[in-house]
Amino acid sequence: MDTWRTAISATLHCLTGCAIGEVLGMVLATWWGWGDVASIALAVALAFFFGYLLTFVGVRRAGVDIGSAIRIAFAADTISILVMEIVDNAILLTVPGAMDAHLTSGLFWGALAVALGFAFVVTVPVNKWMIGRGRGHAVVHEMHH
Repeated sequence: MDTWRTAISATLHCLTGCAIGEVLGMVLATWWGWGDVASIALAVALAFFFGYLLTFVGVRRAGVDIGSAIRIAFAADTISILVMEIVDNAILLTVPGAMDAHLTSGLFWGALAVALGFAFVVTVPVNKWMIGRGRGHAVVHEMHH
């Protein structure tokens, strides 16, 4: 198994779930007038939810029962999403004005894109390390073949 290719694929999967959660969380938090801490908490919670959901759906399509699919999603994605969210939010918090930028602002979308890009770069080697040890998305990857 080409662990770098699998790690990139796993991290793109993670990035997709995180991006959906981040954007939806920020949109909802902005709409509801929430502050930074609540916005970040919602975005992170939704990033985990959508990251797990994407894996869960794929594993279920492979014929795995619901309970096992939930356990596999947690085992495959928790560390990857955690690393991605830590890096992503740390960068967003350090970009001046990013947390106060409106959804219509180029600063908001630019900072989010840069933050997710950095998070992807940091998370790929984490996923490679886990896959090389038969953990994380290595288990999920085997189900797709």
